[in-house]
Amino acid sequence: MSRLVVVSNRVSAPRQGGRTGGEGGLAVGILAALRERGGIWFGWSGKLTEQGGNLDVFDAGRITYAMLDLTARDYEEYYSGFANRSLWPLFHYRLDLADFTRRYLAGYQRVNALFASKLLPALKDDDQIWIHDYHLIPLADQLRQAGCRQKIGFFLHIPWPAPEVLVALPNHRSLVNSLCAYDLVGFQTETDRQAFIDYVLRDAGGTYVDETTVELNGRQVKTGAFPISIDTGNLARVAEEAASTRHTERLRASIRDRDLIVGVDRLDYSKGLVARVEAFEHLLKAYPANRGRAVFLQIAPPSRSDVPEYQQIRAELEAACGRVNAAYADFDWTPIRYLNKGFSRRLLTGFFRVSSIGLVTPLRDGMNLVAKEYVACQNPDEPGVLVLSRFAGAARELDGALIVNPYDNEGVAEALQSALAMSRDERRERWRTMFDYLKRHDIDAWRESYLEALAEA
Repeated sequence: MSRLVVVSNRVSAPRQGGRTGGEGGLAVGILAALRERGGIWFGWSGKLTEQGGNLDVFDAGRITYAMLDLTARDYEEYYSGFANRSLWPLFHYRLDLADFTRRYLAGYQRVNALFASKLLPALKDDDQIWIHDYHLIPLADQLRQAGCRQKIGFFLHIPWPAPEVLVALPNHRSLVNSLCAYDLVGFQTETDRQAFIDYVLRDAGGTYVDETTVELNGRQVKTGAFPISIDTGNLARVAEEAASTRHTERLRASIRDRDLIVGVDRLDYSKGLVARVEAFEHLLKAYPANRGRAVFLQIAPPSRSDVPEYQQIRAELEAACGRVNAAYADFDWTPIRYLNKGFSRRLLTGFFRVSSIGLVTPLRDGMNLVAKEYVACQNPDEPGVLVLSRFAGAARELDGALIVNPYDNEGVAEALQSALAMSRDERRERWRTMFDYLKRHDIDAWRESYLEALAEA
């Protein structure tokens, strides 16, 4: 079996005791494969140094961790700049927030070239290379130019925009050309995959080879939809244990006999947080019986705090929560609990388990694993209801959720009311269909389906 080389923007290096620092979908998804096959996890160390380019390499079991330092200029132009002020807003359909400064693009290309130059000497002839996410789209092209002939796959964790949106990017043609340096390009949904195909065929002059493969500039690239998932069984076990922990009991006691609506998101404009607060406000206005009876807990840890757009969304969210609480709170009830901090995954599983509703309403999201985590954490006897945006990739799989349009505040409020009034039998039936699906399509199934497709590409 060939060695696996994983490349991502950040590396989840092992902590003392052999555990990794990252518990997210990417870390869980690839560590099992790296331990089984042996290989390298390569990416940015998270450190900023004056010179940059230093590579820290060490082994832990069968995995070699290779972590590259960047300079402050690299971080500003490659990460904060092009990746998160150009590509991120564009791919999430926020053209009004996109900044296409050419200096950012130059930094993006420079850091991808640095990644390629540092990675290439470590590669073996039969390695399989798996590159992740929008930060590193040009990396395969950089490797090919340096002589790399190994099989290279790419997986995009965020949405791929429709051609009409993509062409707003000044370098849209070169970005797509660089994607065609991969052997396999994976997307979260069939909609994303088709949007890429449409661009290649209609805007770039490419041609179909077969239903999953296109040719552009003399190179064939296979495409596929691989919806990322969660460690379903393990999360269910953790949630069951967490239901009786001190923190969960504190939350349950503070809620008393009220209905808890919970949202957990990074503080990001793509998550629809302000609109979500406005929908909850409409619930209280249109269905006054919920006043004093429903509590909305929104956990939104800060993200990319150095980017002005993220500072603005924080201010808007705080103002919206304050307005609702000022209008509706009573001496013994606060309708919205807004927490601008993070919690461990274990604590969150307990919070999910005791809630009546999981409210997941992004304006645009590649997948949204919180929706899947919420389902996995429910009590089978008394499950909560998932209210889910139609613009999350997860909506194409979780058909037991109440699917909503996050731009329609009144519609979201109606869905919340339906969820609060839903019978136990219906809640259990909806939950069971989603949980059974997630048991079959867990993180291991995602990883194996992608790597099998890469081997055949």
